[in-house]
Amino acid sequence: MPNESLRQAMANARLTEKDLAEACQVDAKTVARWMADEARTPHPRHRWAASDALGVDEGMLWPDAIRKNVKTGPDREVIAVYPYRSACPKTVWRRLISEANKELTFAGYTNYFLWLENPNLRGVLRRKAEVGCRVRFLLGDPDSDVTRRREAVEGVPLTVGTRIRITIDELSKIADVPGIEARYGDDHIAMSVFVFDDEMLVTPHLAHLVGHDSPMLHIQRQQEDGLYDRFAYHVAELWNGGRTITDLVPR
Repeated sequence: MPNESLRQAMANARLTEKDLAEACQVDAKTVARWMADEARTPHPRHRWAASDALGVDEGMLWPDAIRKNVKTGPDREVIAVYPYRSACPKTVWRRLISEANKELTFAGYTNYFLWLENPNLRGVLRRKAEVGCRVRFLLGDPDSDVTRRREAVEGVPLTVGTRIRITIDELSKIADVPGIEARYGDDHIAMSVFVFDDEMLVTPHLAHLVGHDSPMLHIQRQQEDGLYDRFAYHVAELWNGGRTITDLVPR
């Protein structure tokens, strides 16, 4: 049977077979085969690219691929694994941010990429906080020794300290909103954890690599003292030991 969900998503996005093929880096004939047979499941990286290009979750386009990966063991909290953070579709980030109602915690050392990939993030966070969602940012200290050592390792023009200050500047524009908090903490230099209610994205940073080149786990809470709870404990401890950001001035 034809994949009507894929056909409709392409129509909604106004993309042709050639357009989608270019986005997924495959031949147009391959996309035609995906459309002709709903049982034909693309390789994961092609599913991710297609869902990103079409602005829908891959589960809507290829539900069988999701069903085959349903787990019942202790690893059932792992929804997806990406070899690179940049391989995670932007639609996943957008969905997690938009659907969170209780908590949004961004414990990345700079959180710089969030503002690039979510142009209206300030407005979204403001609206979330105004309806009772707790919004927290745990940042590295741009003037700490930890940051200086990391800058020496990365050796890139847009330094770690500069990326942190860009985030601080963005947060200053919404610092007047109750429910939006930010602290410094250097102990998460090796791992970023982003919490969206009962789901989270976790990136353990590999040696000498920046965040987008490191792997990422997508986790959803399913049990007590599971992966989600362990990482949530990690974030809570770092947040409780965090320091006030004195230069976060509302404007």
